[in-house]
Amino acid sequence: MLTLLTGMALAVLDATIANVALPTISADLGISSASAVWIVNAYNLTVVTMLLPLSAVAERVGFRRMFACGLGLFLCGSLASALAGSLAMLIAARTFQGVGAATLMCLFGGLVRNIYPMRMLGRGISVNAMAVGVLTVMGPTIGSAILSVASWPWIFAVNVPICLAAFFGVRMLPDVPTTAKPFDWLSALLCMLALALFIIGVDHLAARPGRALGLMAAAAALGYVLVRRSLQRPAPLVPVDLLRVNTIAYAVAASALSFAAQMASFVSLPFYFQQVLQRDHLTTGLLMAAWPLGAAATAPLAGRLSDSLSAALLAGIGAAAMGLGLLALVLLPVDAGLGWVVAAMVVAGVGFGFFQTPNNRAMLTAAPISRSGAAGGLQAVTRVFGQSFGTALVALGFGLSASGGPTHALALGSACAFAALAVNAWRYRRMG
Repeated sequence: MLTLLTGMALAVLDATIANVALPTISADLGISSASAVWIVNAYNLTVVTMLLPLSAVAERVGFRRMFACGLGLFLCGSLASALAGSLAMLIAARTFQGVGAATLMCLFGGLVRNIYPMRMLGRGISVNAMAVGVLTVMGPTIGSAILSVASWPWIFAVNVPICLAAFFGVRMLPDVPTTAKPFDWLSALLCMLALALFIIGVDHLAARPGRALGLMAAAAALGYVLVRRSLQRPAPLVPVDLLRVNTIAYAVAASALSFAAQMASFVSLPFYFQQVLQRDHLTTGLLMAAWPLGAAATAPLAGRLSDSLSAALLAGIGAAAMGLGLLALVLLPVDAGLGWVVAAMVVAGVGFGFFQTPNNRAMLTAAPISRSGAAGGLQAVTRVFGQSFGTALVALGFGLSASGGPTHALALGSACAFAALAVNAWRYRRMG
């Protein structure tokens, strides 16, 4: 469990830890701010496109060997990022690091399913959900702390000793029987292209709508071909066989919407607090901490309840709380007291923490144990896809109005949370 959480910390933190260093890196390397954004985009886009292909590889080489490979790739990518002297070198290193992160992330769900006994699975998922939720939003804070005492390369170099320590725990990880089925290279390529084109298309929707719609149409066409190809295979790279299970299909839809709401909120909230509510940087940091505290406090309770109560009921309550918390932030007057803002943030965080564990447990337990690797990969790609979609929604909100961008983005995040509520309400009606 400790080895798993260490790998999770490495992969999740590096998705956001470099954000605060972008101005420093751009000044040091003599590049524009727009170019510096690709230091983050290269990592995130690599992760989202590689998750499903690598989860299929894991089913063929084994979880333990795959985890060791992921640590090795992530270590080399981190070291190369720390030593990079140009933007091209840094983007290449971050892409390599993203492959290592995807190699680790695709294993998380399958490892949880095989580490914890069924009677403790809900609690195990709650520990992981709490770790992912807290680490996602703590990345910028940790990055700021490193920058306050060291130069920007240390944001990446700090990963090296952590990777070396994690190697000692690899032999303790469980393994599962592998499959001898050949790897489907064409499906892997189609999957990567479809996801990349869709995310890039949504990101360009406000600035260049014509190009964006073209990219999204191409992604849809590739996705159609990929699904038709996958339907003909017994254990396909894109697990459409698992999506035929109603429990998994509902959980995937609800999870994507929930993580889109979470990421849309966390990208737009700093702008909302500083530009709309006119709060200073210190107050903004304290307000941002209210969400992860609410999520961390709720996740253990959600884990215990998920072992006995309906996932649709628990996840629906969580989605409703998150949507109401975000809606309250949108509707609060500019001169609202800090107490009201903190309360809204805590409600949203509690909802997010209450949502994750029951929904993830339903997704993982509905899959056969032999397909736990595919289920874990599906869980991971759903989370990262939802987060990427949420980030793109922020760009759409700012594109609609420069001054009202933060409010529009928060409203879109709230809409995603209520859409997750609708999915869970339908799931409860159909399945209980």
